[in-house]
Amino acid sequence: MDTVGVTEDVLPRRWRPSGETTVRLLTWAARLVGLLAVASVVFPAGRRRLRDTIGGWLDLPAEATLAAGVVALASGVMLIMLATALRRRKRRAWQVAVVVTGLIALAHLGWRHGIGSGVTALGLCVALIATRRYFTARADPVHGKWRAIRVALQLLLAGFAANFVLLSSTPRRFTGPSTIGDRALHALLALVGVSGPVAPVPWLDDLTAAIGIVFGIGAVLLGGYFLLRSAEPKPGLDTEDEARLRTLLATRGADDSLGYFALRRDKSVVFSASGKAAVPFRVLAGVALASGDPLGDLEAWPGAIDRFLGECRDHGWVPAAIGCSERGATVWVRYGLDAIELGDEAIVDVPTFSLDGRAMRGVRQAVAKLRRAGYTVSVRRSADLAEDERAELAVLAEQWRGTETERGFSMALSRLAGADDPECVLVTAERDGAVAGLLQFVPWGRDGLSLDLMRRDRAVGDNGLNELMIADLLGACRGLGVDRVSLNFAVFRAALERGGRIGAGPVARLWARALRAGSRWWQIETLYRFNAKFAPDWAPRFLVFPAVRDLPRVALAAMEAEGFGGRPPALLRALRR
Repeated sequence: MDTVGVTEDVLPRRWRPSGETTVRLLTWAARLVGLLAVASVVFPAGRRRLRDTIGGWLDLPAEATLAAGVVALASGVMLIMLATALRRRKRRAWQVAVVVTGLIALAHLGWRHGIGSGVTALGLCVALIATRRYFTARADPVHGKWRAIRVALQLLLAGFAANFVLLSSTPRRFTGPSTIGDRALHALLALVGVSGPVAPVPWLDDLTAAIGIVFGIGAVLLGGYFLLRSAEPKPGLDTEDEARLRTLLATRGADDSLGYFALRRDKSVVFSASGKAAVPFRVLAGVALASGDPLGDLEAWPGAIDRFLGECRDHGWVPAAIGCSERGATVWVRYGLDAIELGDEAIVDVPTFSLDGRAMRGVRQAVAKLRRAGYTVSVRRSADLAEDERAELAVLAEQWRGTETERGFSMALSRLAGADDPECVLVTAERDGAVAGLLQFVPWGRDGLSLDLMRRDRAVGDNGLNELMIADLLGACRGLGVDRVSLNFAVFRAALERGGRIGAGPVARLWARALRAGSRWWQIETLYRFNAKFAPDWAPRFLVFPAVRDLPRVALAAMEAEGFGGRPPALLRALRR
């Protein structure tokens, strides 16, 4: 994987605020304490020392029960969650940490329960207050404190109701009399692991205690999750921003083949102060993922990038860019970010393209075979399609998608061209009046097209349908005034090519073998071989990220955005509910 070098006139690491070392130390300290708390419950030796360590720190009684272990485990998990938020410089995490450490110090020093622990907690509290200026990331603008409070209250109410119903339906299991008020108080106190005024039989007492602790700890953990998690604002372009982007594309849309994909409706955008440049992006898993190069005037790119990095600092996001060109990657690198070559974009030069010659023999034979089979191809601008036909094609494209998740982010428009996209080109293959395949291309300036959508009826067993549609599209480009066509993006194409050469080293061969194995799921080699059939020029595309330690998070966000994995959709839907 090639790395874009940094020139001598590199700018300072602007996007990273000061105090990086201090924040990192606080983060690891919180993680270490959290892991120790979890270990004290998970491992037998730790459980035996529960009274002397976590039990004493939390001021638990000497005869600490299972409830104490659950509380200690939850405390450890919460500290780890809080550490992650502190690492992202979240203001809300800092506030919670100051309050918690202050209360611990007051409990230990005020009542003389562990002077050493009290001094440590007080020192941490003072350190947090002294470093207040480093924690400036804003709260989640969409799922903030109100959702955290709502989730916590819902779980607490559910736990209370479950215990109250259980106690009210088993009055014969009590060893003494009880009133409705007693049962309600008992159900309420069970949420914090405290016994109430009701005296049920042992198994019922244990059951209500377990239910109360589970719902109480769940309220703390899920409430903390929504309170401290990274901001993930609901994406979407408003009408004004979309109009401004279209203006930039009208003037500088020919600069980048991915420029038109900035009009995806699930992206946000920031503009430079002059309005002459913009950075489209989406926030996923705490990563602000830009796509392609910044739009607009090259000289105004720094202003847009400054605004984008400022948004990342304000919200605690990790900045990244996927699919940028070598020129774009060079500009990002000057802001202290790093870049790796992610793959190559296949670009066909229309005036020199021909199906003649030995190199095009495979494509030529596939095209001739399907034409003899009765297939015809139509190439039209979106503006030339009737509304009912467009609606029919949209239904077919949805049926042929093949996966639950829509794939594509950096090189996908995520909608079938409509009235707002009159310059898009749709290619359809038909036989006996039925559509069997569909391609959609978006404009790339005035004289170019970029492949957006490639769908076909999987019930049709004829191979070469995509080759036929692309060949006919390239043949019709002269009438459309198109001189260049961008096809699929081939991930790690250079690595596959180097690993297949005679004399390739063991590392190159091993890396190429791993990519071929991954092709079983992600079509890495398949797309490369398909693109290579049309003898394109290869334009490298890069992934930009802050540092190696951020690469796993950036890769996760990129895979989720492109529809190739990431966080499980079922889990995300459950959390949104």
